[in-house]
Amino acid sequence: MNLEQKIGQLFLIGFQGDSIDESHPVAADIIQRNLGGVILFDRSLATKQDHNNIRSADQVKALTATLQGLAHTPLLIAVDQEGGKVRRLKPELGFPATASAAELGQKNDLTLTTIHAATTADTLQALGINLNLAPVVDVNSFADNPVIGRLDRSFSSSPETISAHAGAWIKAHRTRSVLSCLKHFPGHGSSRVDSHLGFTDITETWKAEELQPYKDLIKSGLADAIMTGHLFHRELDPIHPATLSPRIIGNLLCQELQFTGVVISDDLQMKAITDRYGLEEAACLALAAGVDLLIIGNNLDYDPDILARVIAAILQAIDAGKLQESLIHEAFARVQQLKKSFKES
Repeated sequence: MNLEQKIGQLFLIGFQGDSIDESHPVAADIIQRNLGGVILFDRSLATKQDHNNIRSADQVKALTATLQGLAHTPLLIAVDQEGGKVRRLKPELGFPATASAAELGQKNDLTLTTIHAATTADTLQALGINLNLAPVVDVNSFADNPVIGRLDRSFSSSPETISAHAGAWIKAHRTRSVLSCLKHFPGHGSSRVDSHLGFTDITETWKAEELQPYKDLIKSGLADAIMTGHLFHRELDPIHPATLSPRIIGNLLCQELQFTGVVISDDLQMKAITDRYGLEEAACLALAAGVDLLIIGNNLDYDPDILARVIAAILQAIDAGKLQESLIHEAFARVQQLKKSFKES
């Protein structure tokens, strides 16, 4: 596999439509650019349509089968299916309803959490979706947080409770061959603003206890992947938000917390990134910081040629000496190991 094909494996890309054929732009990304995976959305925000990749169970199953049929290397097919308010597979389309993390944490019954997680994982497995971008392990330290607390996405204000319920959630997914992803490192629970909408500074509100669920789950071998938040903390890194920070990813997450798995970025099209960086620049900085798998939702804005454009920028950065080629090979190896884990489970 050449360098460009290895770079292609480091992306999860969104696309338009509820069915595809070989003329579709994402098919070209899979066949020609060796795309690592896709992310599915129920709505298209860029075109203001209330439907996109998800209409029904039969349709999604056919879509994922078509996508995998195009791939030389098995695809990661990802979705945000947390339960409660954050779910792409909605009951009105015939998918089972599941409780929010907040509801499960309040009841504090690990058997109940396991049941809800199993229902979610069974649904995903039947549809051909192998990566759930959940659970949220943010500590609910600010109940009026517009993107975590208000949406009932956190299990608890107690790190210990979060670790217990997230662990149960992950185990239920693993037994059904569905990978999970902890988010949003180093902790989004105390933020006063939404990183989808702009610069998010957690310097004055973040507490070290927000790392505890990550420590617990890494130590227990339950961290399949970890997603970075686009969160700025000047004492952790005075220049870059977490997704673009070698200090936060390389030093804190990988060295201090000893995480050796796949680091996934949050969507690089979110305004916390795009307000300050171009997409190509952000992708190169994220890879240099230690991110292994870059999400470009292609949903807030849509560009059918987005992957080709970003791969070209990465190759140029390598040629210019701004990005070390060795980082590509290391990230590629971690992504392949993650894929091997779902194939073997």
